[in-house]
Amino acid sequence: MPTIQHVALYCRDLEVLRTFYVTYFGAKSNEKYENSKKGFASFFLSFEDGPAVEIMTKIGIEKANELKGEFLGFTHLAFSVGSEVKVTELTERLRKEGHKIEGECRWTGDGFYESVILDPEGNRIEITI
Repeated sequence: MPTIQHVALYCRDLEVLRTFYVTYFGAKSNEKYENSKKGFASFFLSFEDGPAVEIMTKIGIEKANELKGEFLGFTHLAFSVGSEVKVTELTERLRKEGHKIEGECRWTGDGFYESVILDPEGNRIEITI
């Protein structure tokens, strides 16, 4: 049966995004891959469980999330932190350290406790149990 190995996203600043995911979500990063002929660079970020996230940049890549709000295509990454208390604690830590909280901690109608924050490049991140 197929499983998701990784998801990928383009970004403007690899180092800022890598630091964010390492700091707040415990990501482990590989060494930077660079292809100077294509103006491309990337890091693979792995987590204790689940698929990896590949963050990439490329000379001339257009800003992908100019649109505000919802749009067709992948819309967010969700990270499970294990408990309601941990969701709230991490959300408050992110708020205190200046990150945008897009959706406050709450129980959803379909039974999830979550918050929604924006990473440094405006990507939506759900923090859930």
